[in-house]
Amino acid sequence: MNKNQILILTGLALALSIAAFMSPFASKDPDGLDRVSKDLKFEEKSTTEPLNKKLPFSQIFDEYSLKSIPHERAATGLAGVTGTLVVFGLAWGIGKIAIKKSSK
Repeated sequence: MNKNQILILTGLALALSIAAFMSPFASKDPDGLDRVSKDLKFEEKSTTEPLNKKLPFSQIFDEYSLKSIPHERAATGLAGVTGTLVVFGLAWGIGKIAIKKSSK
């Protein structure tokens, strides 16, 4: 294993650890956009069913947790790990595509 692979795997392990063990302790307060919509009183103008509830992922995820896991902290931690792996996979794939295009 070369230095780059070790660095990538160490970073991924650190990110997964943070996602798994710190995300259950995230604040339950509304995020920035939700807070602004309440403060400026335009939240009632939103659609009756938000777009994110119509996507296929809404069958698996509920806000920041997995629906099928009954324990709230475990569901949030696993959702954090899932999100971290998805973002890592997308970044890895985009990086591979960019390298192939730049080497041509």
